[in-house]
Amino acid sequence: MIGIVIVSHSKQLALGVRELAAQMVQGEVPIAIAAGIEDPENPLGTDSIQVYEAIASVLSDDGVLVLMDLGSALLSAEMAIEFFSEAQQQKMYLCEAPLVEGAIAAVVAAASNRDIHQVMAEARGAILAKATQLGVVSSSLSLVTPTTDVKSPTREIRLIVSNRLGLHARPAAQFVATAARFKSQILVQNLTRNTELVRGESINQVTTLGVRQGHELLITATGSDADEALAALQGLFANNFGEAARSCCSNKEEPALKTGLPSQATGVGLPNPEGEDNVALNSPPTLHHEVTSATHGELSGIAASAGVAIAPVVHYQPTQISITEYHVDEPDREWQRVQTAIHTARQEIQAVFSQASLQIGDAEAAIFDAQLLFLEDPVLLEAAHQRILEHHINAEAAWQTVVDEVATSYRTLEDSYLQERVDDVVDVGQRVLRLLAGNAPANLHLEEPAILVATDLTPSDTARLDSTKVLGICTTLGSATSHSAIIARTLGIPAVLGVDAQVLHLADGTLMALDGESGKAWVEPESHILDLLEAKREAWQTAQQEARATAHQPAITRDGRQVSVFANIGSINDVQVAVASGAEGVGLLRTEFLYLDRTSAPTEEEQLEVYQAIAQVLDNRPLIIRTLDVGGDKPLPYLRVGFPEANPFLGWRGIRFCLDHLDLFKTQLRAILRASVGHQIKIMLPMIASVTEVRAAKVILGEVQAELNQAGIAFDAAMKVGIMVEVPAAVAIADQLAAEVDFFSIGTNDLSQYVMASDRTNPRVANLVNALHPAVLRMVQQTIQAAHAAGISVGLCGELAADTLAAPILLGLGLDELSVNPQSIPGVKQAITRLSIVESEALVASALQQDSAEHVRELISTSVPSA
Repeated sequence: MIGIVIVSHSKQLALGVRELAAQMVQGEVPIAIAAGIEDPENPLGTDSIQVYEAIASVLSDDGVLVLMDLGSALLSAEMAIEFFSEAQQQKMYLCEAPLVEGAIAAVVAAASNRDIHQVMAEARGAILAKATQLGVVSSSLSLVTPTTDVKSPTREIRLIVSNRLGLHARPAAQFVATAARFKSQILVQNLTRNTELVRGESINQVTTLGVRQGHELLITATGSDADEALAALQGLFANNFGEAARSCCSNKEEPALKTGLPSQATGVGLPNPEGEDNVALNSPPTLHHEVTSATHGELSGIAASAGVAIAPVVHYQPTQISITEYHVDEPDREWQRVQTAIHTARQEIQAVFSQASLQIGDAEAAIFDAQLLFLEDPVLLEAAHQRILEHHINAEAAWQTVVDEVATSYRTLEDSYLQERVDDVVDVGQRVLRLLAGNAPANLHLEEPAILVATDLTPSDTARLDSTKVLGICTTLGSATSHSAIIARTLGIPAVLGVDAQVLHLADGTLMALDGESGKAWVEPESHILDLLEAKREAWQTAQQEARATAHQPAITRDGRQVSVFANIGSINDVQVAVASGAEGVGLLRTEFLYLDRTSAPTEEEQLEVYQAIAQVLDNRPLIIRTLDVGGDKPLPYLRVGFPEANPFLGWRGIRFCLDHLDLFKTQLRAILRASVGHQIKIMLPMIASVTEVRAAKVILGEVQAELNQAGIAFDAAMKVGIMVEVPAAVAIADQLAAEVDFFSIGTNDLSQYVMASDRTNPRVANLVNALHPAVLRMVQQTIQAAHAAGISVGLCGELAADTLAAPILLGLGLDELSVNPQSIPGVKQAITRLSIVESEALVASALQQDSAEHVRELISTSVPSA
């Protein structure tokens, strides 16, 4: 354990600081004082012998941190260190941190098993929290003077952040990546928090602005492409950095469980692909006996990833990297070492990203995109370079110091969510440091299934875990919103974090049980605890096995009605998962992914290749392709809107946008038509509000068909055309629209917010946006009745479709198909097979008479046994 020494002129002051610091960690950290002198008449002063004795009393291989108040305290400390051997001196660090704040920060960090450099960085940064609270601007990495041409005009925009979690890791990474594409100098300021302007291409400076939902930002651009840069950045914000796109006709994913685990070591977890945006987990089937009362060997922690694991423990201790600062005569050579290490680290992270994409999907693997940007952060690199050149110190010491400063700036943020992103900073920082030191990566390979016990796991550590061998995770640090917890949920590994440090003293092989839903763990659990946990595990496993067993069978109700279950997808990878999960087709292909994150629109050939690849995987199953749904709320940076929209949700989007960009629209229609040969492809038009829009789109489609015929290019002339019903106007004239198209697909995400006049991204009114509200359900019913009266089919592709509790309502309303995210398909199909249409229709009659979404949900829960 790292020791702390407090050197002060006043013994009373030192005793008070020690008492305060010790209370923070319940005496876990050794703290010694060297204060005052033996002179009753003049007791204020310092004595180097006292300092020597204090250091000696807490000296260990982990190091000693010495904090001093002022003046002779520093001289006495420096003299005291001279009495020790050279080897011992390498473990002693004099720190300039403020005495009170520094001591408290240092002992807390030491108690968390951080190394001496991290403890010193925490002490140094302790004053920043007070400075921030008092409104004093403070930055550990200063803003570098812009280098753009002063003759270039400066443009600026002000934006309100709509993301629920603000500029967390992924949005910040997108912001920085976009800013870096342009020649102009991009600066950004959080007006709400009154921060200073920081560089837009610095991942750390952007993240540490502490941007949360509702904050107002000022973004300036100076340079020849300033207008283009601001348009691209404005597009990110208007599109909620892709998060709005994820929620549009997307679905909260149902749990999927691991099976086939060894009987002597079992673990069942709940992957949660919604990741950091959705920490709450669905509850398992209720058991008659819950494991709740405190028992012998029980440890309480944070429920981070639901599921049950029972297995022997195996400790994981990452290799500690000991850094010694020393003088160098060739600073340029040291800087070259840093650059080489960063290059290798970039290759390693890219490999982790590729592997993680396969295991946990692109969305969650994007965590490592932010790490790549960290390595390219010009502010960080300039600071490291400057430290090496000016101070002539070795690469390891310079890199560690700069990374510690960045980590400290994250920890001192007032936002707890952003504070947790420090794990990513430390993760990538340690990777580079390991490469500089020439150390091999830590071994995380397990020979036998086990529960991994550790102080903490980095995101990189967690992404490397083999979920067939690591059945559970138990750590003394961490939180449910950390990236490591997100990855654990996605991998389906049960995890309990933040347990008592005594778990680190367990011998390898000790039997442990943990319940990631309740946040409890048991060391050498008693038989009745094991029985209850086994029952819970088996309930999960049985439910999942039943769902998987029927996933590839038609979803037929008890009274014989078949309901098609399709998938919502947004990539080629998604369609492969969909088919494996039992999808009977694709009810919504969001084509926006082809247009985003690029500087020009995709060509006809690029689109054709993707559409054909997806259709090939589906093997003649239906594929409904939604035409481009961007515009005021989801703009493309390479298409200038020309003016800001006060309310983009009610603006120039969907079909309105496409009808005004005929070149873009025709290119997409040509690609879809060409891909239709030999496949069951349908076209779906978004954001329809009038018959005129449908007819205009059909005229353009006819023109494209005529052009293809003239060119002798084959296509499916009988390809069906449908529309999204997602605005109240479309519901009101559904009978007229049904006469123009071949099918309807109801988008309850947008329909709910339009019906309730509530922006789902506005936290003050988002609770009103609930698709189970009787007003929304009546709109859905009206749409279905109009469709069936006209003899066309109607489906639903909003989040409501994946809510198994809502299944009886949707069936009772008469929907022909449901389109959900691929992982939800087994659960939705299973729910359908347990219902009857007659009972569901009776339930709907009552639901439509309720006065709130909450009462509808209560009605379902009390009326449907399996709900």
